[in-house]
Amino acid sequence: MGRAVKVLQLFKTLHRTRQQVFKNDARALEAARIKINEEFKNNKSETSSKKIEELMKIGSDVELLLRTSVIQGIHTDHNTLKLVPRKDLLVENVPYCDAPTQKQ
Repeated sequence: MGRAVKVLQLFKTLHRTRQQVFKNDARALEAARIKINEEFKNNKSETSSKKIEELMKIGSDVELLLRTSVIQGIHTDHNTLKLVPRKDLLVENVPYCDAPTQKQ
């Protein structure tokens, strides 16, 4: 697969992730859209293979971080936030254990 195709694929993946993570939050959706587009536009003329690979790694890491670590919070009161976790965030939830076992 060509490098341009991989870059475009990452661009689309970041936008899809943005839409899932910031669903129903117009301000965050717009800010993320602008930032993604800005970063890709700023590096559009990059020709160094090493630099492009580095930038793609950063983009992939950002996508993973957004997908696995960001949770929405909605202000419900003056000092209260309602957290809205996505289902994919709760998949690897490990229950609390008072007596952890030793690793062997």
